[in-house]
Order: sequence, then C-alpha cells, then structure tokens
Amino acid sequence: MIIAEGVCKNYRNRRVLSQTHISCERGQIVGLLGKNGAGKTTLFKILLGLVKPNSGKVTINSSHVKPLGGIIEKPSLYEYLNAKDNLKVFSEIQGLHLSDAELNEQLDKVGLSNDRTDAVKNYSMGMKQRLGIAVALLNHPEYLILDEPFSGLDPMGIKSLRELILGLIKKENIGIIISSHIIEELNKICDNLYIINEGKIINYGQTQEIITKHTQAFTLYASGIEHAKTLGEYRSSVRKNSAVIFIPPQQLADLLQKLAQEEIVVTACIPEINFDTLLQREL
Repeated sequence: MIIAEGVCKNYRNRRVLSQTHISCERGQIVGLLGKNGAGKTTLFKILLGLVKPNSGKVTINSSHVKPLGGIIEKPSLYEYLNAKDNLKVFSEIQGLHLSDAELNEQLDKVGLSNDRTDAVKNYSMGMKQRLGIAVALLNHPEYLILDEPFSGLDPMGIKSLRELILGLIKKENIGIIISSHIIEELNKICDNLYIINEGKIINYGQTQEIITKHTQAFTLYASGIEHAKTLGEYRSSVRKNSAVIFIPPQQLADLLQKLAQEEIVVTACIPEINFDTLLQREL
C-alpha cells in the first residue's frame, strides 16, 4: 500500500499543499481530480521522491526492488531513438540488462509494435504515453503514478490509453494513482476518487458515490429524441438527436424506460457534474 499523510509543501511564501492525504492498494485505480494548478503534480512529485515535503510523510509498503514507477506531466524520452532503444537505455540506467526478447515483451505489454525502427519523435502523443508507461513499468513496480495522461490525446487515443490502464490492473495486479481534470475519464476507470482544490483534499470516496451525489443532469444521445413526448415531463434542453435532462440520478431508469416505450433508442448517457458543489469542502 502507498500512503501519503498530512503532506504540506510551500514554494517560497506560497502554500501548494496543505495537510494532503491519499492512499492506494494493489489492484486498485485511484483518481485525483482537480483543476490545473490545484496541486496534483506537486503531490505526485512528492510520492515519487522527486520533491521533499515541508511536513507529512509518504509510506510505501512494498517488497519490490522498485516499489513505484511513474510519469510526471509528459514522458521524458530520447526523441531521436526508436522505442526499443529508449527502453534499452532506461533499463540500463535502472541496472537492468534486458534481452531483445524481454524488450519486445515490454513493448507488447503496452501495445506497441516491436518491429518499428523509426525515431520516437515521429510517434503520436498516445504512443509516447504508452512508451512512457513501458519505461515506468521497468523493474516491475507495485504502483504506478500517471499525471494527466489523457491531456493532448484525441478521443481514440484516450480510449486506447484507458483500455491499456484497465488491462494493466487485470494482468499485472498493480496499484495506479492517476490525476486528471477530465472527470468523465476518471469516472470510467477509478475505484476511488480524491478531489483536490487549492492544495487541499476536499472530498474523497468511491467514485460512483461521488459522481452520483454531484450529478445535476444527463445528456442523452438518441436518433429522434427531440420528438419524444416524454421530455415534456422534465426540464430539458433539446437539440437534434440529443437532449440534456435535468433530473436526479434516481429518476434516470424511469426516464429511459419511458423513452424505450416511445421506441427512442438511447445510444449514450453522460452524467453532467455540478462542479460548484463538487469543489465545495465536505471533509
């Protein structure tokens, strides 16, 4: 288990983190949600031992040679080398001497081709993120830190990276702490969620409980939904093939049933979060 307790960090006269806490177990994905500048990256640097806190402590219970791996902000790669050579350099820095087969296996683990020989500078951001994760997984850490991994990715890249993260949990049984300001992505993969605002953890708990508590509406996508008579029963904002319905989560199942009776097939249902209440201190 990795635990941060009472972590405080000042830069000159500015307090960046105040009595911050977070924890993660193996086999668990923990999300850290906050706006840009909320303190997410600073907390991750402290967890990885890159920055010393002014007070508080970090405990990592692990028997592995490398308890913790991670990516802060963007993967730091040798852009002029290919993927396999990048892995080889980083493995030797960590005291490993991997065979060609082992390097291929590491690339396969993150879904990268092992026969691509061009420089990493030609890779998409999503492919660079995958390679960065492969580097972070060298020496088999028990825990992985991912700082804003979805930033700069297109929808297909986000979906691909999400599937990779879920696959790692299933196959490697590691613990992952992942930060983002995109609540929709954390909602899809995280078991537990911490909300950070102005350097303080203001809320935490099971992800679905937090999302449900702060959901103020749902956006529904369905062909012809703008003609549904059912929508007249609710406060809504309707456009062609989509509608935002302002209802509590407890009424969603009844709404979907009524739409189905009108032969309106809902293809997507996205919760709309009330960020004003989400960022209010509850602890």
